[in-house]
Amino acid sequence: MTADPLSDALAVADARSVFSGGFRAGGGWAIRLEGRDKLKVNAVVRGRCLMVPPDGGEPLPLVEGDIVVSDGRRPYVLCSGPGIEPVSSDQVAMDPGTRMGRLGEGEDVACVSGHIDLSRDSGELLRRALPELIHVRAGAAEAPVLRWLVGQLMGEMRTRGAGAEFASAQLAQLLFLQVLRVCLAEAEGLPPGWLRALADERLAPALRLMHADPGHPWRLEELARAAAMSRTTFAVRFREAAGVPPLAYLLNWRMSLAARALRQDTAPVAALARSVGYTSESAFSNAFKRSMGVAPRRYRDAARA
Repeated sequence: MTADPLSDALAVADARSVFSGGFRAGGGWAIRLEGRDKLKVNAVVRGRCLMVPPDGGEPLPLVEGDIVVSDGRRPYVLCSGPGIEPVSSDQVAMDPGTRMGRLGEGEDVACVSGHIDLSRDSGELLRRALPELIHVRAGAAEAPVLRWLVGQLMGEMRTRGAGAEFASAQLAQLLFLQVLRVCLAEAEGLPPGWLRALADERLAPALRLMHADPGHPWRLEELARAAAMSRTTFAVRFREAAGVPPLAYLLNWRMSLAARALRQDTAPVAALARSVGYTSESAFSNAFKRSMGVAPRRYRDAARA
């Protein structure tokens, strides 16, 4: 792995961003969007609308340039105003050329939609690090880059030129990365987890050490020294940010790396155990089963199936 924990986590989670289309709307309209257990992304590229949470709470106003990412566990509604019966996104006819649907009358509002597929992230490395809802406002420092990426995405969706599918996938990945960078810049809104720990400049050196060499038998003293703290101060600060003690984080990270290796390659379990710091295959297998709920070989068989 590298000394870049964010890149490492994206690679291990095997997160795949897809922008599948969008809609234009005018007049009175409302649409219910289902996450289907994927992170759901919506970008407002023209006009303004309301986002209504599933519990009927206070609507969130969205304006041109805003982007929202929900955890996908519950549906939500985008609408022109309260009190309008929403249609399901499945009921909206899509133009096969532009992949844009129409709602209401007119084109006062335009949104593009997509999702981040985390189905390969069995340990939910990314999902557990993110809040239920991320709202990137049009005035955020990262907003100009996000607007450019969304504009390029819309262009690829509209023109359908050679390589459009590949270009759209790469642009969608970059857009998600920029959203995560916004989260790092506003870490107080993050739940305890590796992303919040990475946002802490004092803890980041220790995280980079663990990611650069996960097989090393790191001791608390070494990690605290890298963070220029005493053992006790480092341990307390790390647990508050990451939600787990430093060595528990290292164990979880090793298991995430092992799970990805079991999904993607055919290396013997003994070799995989050594790569994440275990001299004994049985010790590794026991640790993996405690973490993932299934033995390494069974995990590999299930992933292949």
